Amino acid sequence: MAAGYLSKALLALIFTKVHCASFGGSGGKDNGFGSNYVWAGSLEAGMQIAVNHKKPVMVIIHKSWCSACKNLKPKFANSNEIQSLSQHFVMVNLMDEEEPKNNKFAPDGTYIPRILFISPMGMVDCDIYNEEGSSQHKYFYSRPEQIAKSMRKVIEKYKSEQFDK
Repeated sequence: MAAGYLSKALLALIFTKVHCASFGGSGGKDNGFGSNYVWAGSLEAGMQIAVNHKKPVMVIIHKSWCSACKNLKPKFANSNEIQSLSQHFVMVNLMDEEEPKNNKFAPDGTYIPRILFISPMGMVDCDIYNEEGSSQHKYFYSRPEQIAKSMRKVIEKYKSEQFDK
């Protein structure tokens, strides 16, 4: 009986590791935002991993030609604070044609870069935004300190919620 339970638990663990790896858990491109982060391979992969592991998602939407995006990349890549906080998130960055067409990923416009946070249940959380930024472009961040502040809010918000309902 105990051996059967143990083998089932072991198989479940192996399946979870393989399942997450197959969804691009570490296969995503950094696109200049830092190879020291673990990037999901796609938005779909990131959402799947988030639901399976009950983690929030950080989505960065940017363009290769955007000067504000280019300015943010090295700041983000070199931020020890964001790096440390990123372990609590599924990290996704979407460049150029990878930008989702769904309006829920553009709650107040299609400007770039935009950083959105998605709940562990897969819903865009419009309550988490750059409080120090523009009221017209709430999801635009230009400094790592602003991003880290929002990341801490997300961690605090979702750490006390139960997602096993």
